[in-house]
Amino acid sequence: MQVRHVLLLLAALAFGEGRAADPQAKPGAYDPALAAQAGGDENGMRQYVLVILRTGPTRVPDGEARKAMFAGHFANMERLSKAGKLVLAGPFGDKDVDWRGLFVFAVADIEEAKALVATDPVIIQGEMVAEYHSWYGSAATVLLPGLHQRIVRSP
Repeated sequence: MQVRHVLLLLAALAFGEGRAADPQAKPGAYDPALAAQAGGDENGMRQYVLVILRTGPTRVPDGEARKAMFAGHFANMERLSKAGKLVLAGPFGDKDVDWRGLFVFAVADIEEAKALVATDPVIIQGEMVAEYHSWYGSAATVLLPGLHQRIVRSP
């Protein structure tokens, strides 16, 4: 999967999900409160950093250390999402390529994204490495974490 395909997918997700936050909103009706909440420009867009997680040089062996590393990875993603920095994340399904997953950060620049990614156990331990790309996309993308919480069945 190429970066441009991922970006097209992200744009489709963001534009398709953004209006679902307000069931009273009419399709195509401008919602100034929602626009302000999302932090978009006059085109409803904003800057993000897209991070592609790829297979790293050091595979952590199966066992307790690997389980702990991934538990820390998920806890770190949860922390960054609650802080309003991580707005989209998930794994790729292609098992035969080295692309493992992606992050989309609502941050000003790549340097800030690098600092956030550096806190992740999969990066610290070398299981994965990160590739960074600036992305200008729908401001509605920042609304995805709140929408996601509304559709997850808690155990």
